[in-house]
Amino acid sequence: MNHSRPKNLNLFTIHFPIPAIVSILHRVSGAFLFLLIPVALWGLEYSLTVSGFDDLQRLLGSPWVKIIFWLLFIPFCFHLVAGVRHLLSDIHIGDTLKLGRSMAWATFVIFGLFVILAGIWIW
Repeated sequence: MNHSRPKNLNLFTIHFPIPAIVSILHRVSGAFLFLLIPVALWGLEYSLTVSGFDDLQRLLGSPWVKIIFWLLFIPFCFHLVAGVRHLLSDIHIGDTLKLGRSMAWATFVIFGLFVILAGIWIW
């Protein structure tokens, strides 16, 4: 058997379909959220003290910290919306190619709305 087929190993030349991009970003955002668990637990532990709660409240009032908090909240928004899309596909909603693409684009649109609403909510 001759296995001399050309192989394209350059990931930047491969064009993924939009549902695949949503799925990959869902995994990446989940990994990022997993890495944020220690930070969230530290903030919870620190806020349970009297002086720590006041310190965190004062710290979260800073505009720079609000921007950082908003940037860290963005993966949560995407993971939430893409997770709902994956749950819908588990119950066979969006199994067709056309509806799958539409739901993938809708995921990005709803994610964008959530990011804007999160920014408004933080400020």
